[in-house]
Amino acid sequence: MPFLRHAASRLLQALGLVIAVVVLNFVLVHAAPGDPVETIAGASGGMSPELMAQLRTQYGLDKSLPVQLAVYLGKVARGDLGYSYFFNLPVTQMIAERVPATLLLVLSSVLLAFFAGTALGVLSSRKPNGWLSQFITVLSLVGFAAPVFWLGIMLVILLASVFPILPVAGMRSIDSTGTGGFADMLDVAQHLVLPTLTLSLVYLAQYSRLARSSMLDVLGSDFIRTARAKGLADRVVLYKHALRNALLPVVTVLGLQFGNVLAGAILVETVFNWPGLGRLAFESVLRRDYPTILGVLLFSSVVVVVMNQLTDLCYRFIDPRIKTS
Repeated sequence: MPFLRHAASRLLQALGLVIAVVVLNFVLVHAAPGDPVETIAGASGGMSPELMAQLRTQYGLDKSLPVQLAVYLGKVARGDLGYSYFFNLPVTQMIAERVPATLLLVLSSVLLAFFAGTALGVLSSRKPNGWLSQFITVLSLVGFAAPVFWLGIMLVILLASVFPILPVAGMRSIDSTGTGGFADMLDVAQHLVLPTLTLSLVYLAQYSRLARSSMLDVLGSDFIRTARAKGLADRVVLYKHALRNALLPVVTVLGLQFGNVLAGAILVETVFNWPGLGRLAFESVLRRDYPTILGVLLFSSVVVVVMNQLTDLCYRFIDPRIKTS
């Protein structure tokens, strides 16, 4: 029962947070300079004032901002995110078509960053003053300081132009069948390598440094000295007793940074022409396509909130001493 009360409380908090984010997104998007109808008129080569006024009425842009917000919240409550001004397609359909590509990129990047970063941090903590630890620390500093877009461009130049062994744009080859068979999966995997490396390197460096410092703190604890005094093998002390406790701050940062990874995906998808939500958001901002921008932001917000809730629940499995009460 305490767990159910805790889950219900967290669900209500998450719902309130999502509503607040929807309102804030709506206000900020409409406060930005630019008029979607003027953008449409410019893209179509010109439009009469009467037709522009008709479009503003059709899109509800002639109403006051509070009225537009109330109408939008009512639609969101019914699961209707509206229609794209430019593609005249339901926003939910456009998001559904782009979600698989973004989730594939984000999940592969997060998993690579988390497991490789934790492994490097643990390896570095075993001999903090050794050459391997110093080498990993230097690499972490470089990865931590490098901008995502710069890493992407450097990888494109290095692995596509100097050593052309990997595709640098898109999700599939032009002659791909797209049937989902083994050949298609292999083609997607090859296209995924460079975007995943680019997006994961920054976070890999952060997890490595965090895991290293956390492991060093735990290895200096009394219970670790007690475990070693009992004659336990070094491997058992390291992986069974120390690593489990050291993972808590890493998992916390993993949940909090999921939103940053989604934001980084916008740059990576733009650099590598990856057909995901990030590119859709970028193109929608340029076109002042309000319904699509708000739909992508709402979906991203829900994903981040869900990930934070899952991170909270993971604490109970990593450290059973943490109780929901």
